[in-house]
Amino acid sequence: MDWSALLRMPMTVLLVLAVIFLLITLVQLVALRQRLHSGRGLAASWRALLCLVCFALTLLLAGTGYALSGYRLLGEEAPVVDIDARILSPQRWAITLTWPDGSTRQVQLTGDDWRVEAIVLKWKLPALLAGVPPLYRLDRLSGRYDDAAQEAEAPRTVISFGEAGAFDLLSLSKRYPQWLPEVDTVYGSGAFLPLVDQGHYSVSLMRTGALVARPDEATERRIGQPLGG
Repeated sequence: MDWSALLRMPMTVLLVLAVIFLLITLVQLVALRQRLHSGRGLAASWRALLCLVCFALTLLLAGTGYALSGYRLLGEEAPVVDIDARILSPQRWAITLTWPDGSTRQVQLTGDDWRVEAIVLKWKLPALLAGVPPLYRLDRLSGRYDDAAQEAEAPRTVISFGEAGAFDLLSLSKRYPQWLPEVDTVYGSGAFLPLVDQGHYSVSLMRTGALVARPDEATERRIGQPLGG
C-alpha cells in the first residue's frame, strides 16, 4: 500500500470514498438477502464476505479521514506558514498568516515577539519501514515579551489554529494508546522571532521535527537595528 499517496488525500476525498464503499456494502447486503431467500448458501457466503470487506474499508477510510484532519506530511523541510507583521501601537501588532495553499487569516498579537508551535507525530520503526511518513499540524500562535517579568504579568495573546477535531490522533494516542500501537511519540515544537513593523517571516518544519523560523532580508535588517533606529 502506498501510504504516502493515502496520507496526501484530503479528508473530503477519503470521506467520499468511504461513502462509496458504504453504498457498495448496502448493495451487497441486498444481494446477500436475495441469495439467502433463494437458498443459495455458497453464493450468500461470498456476498457476506464481500460485505464485511467493503464495510471494513468504509470504516478505515472514514476513520483515516477524521484522524488525519489538520495533519500534513512532514518531508525534508515542509513550509508551514508565512507571517507578516504590522505595528498598531507599542507591543501591539496586526498579523497576517498565509498558508502554503494560499489561505490567509488576520489576527492581533501583544508582545515583542511572535511564537508558533506545532505538534509532531512520529511512528515506530515497523511503520517507518513500511513508508508511513511523520505527520504534523499547527497548534497555536502566541505573543511573547522579551522581559520575563512582563511576560508573567502583562496581557498575553494565544491564538489556536483549531485544526484538530474530536477524532484527533493526539487525543486518541493519549486516551487509547492500544488503538495506535505504531505511534512512537507525539511532541511539540516551537520557534519565535522578534516582531518588527512590515516584517515578513517564513516558518518551516524539518524532518527532525524542529520548527525553523526565518525572516526575509529586509526584516533581518530591521531586527538588527538598535531600538529607535
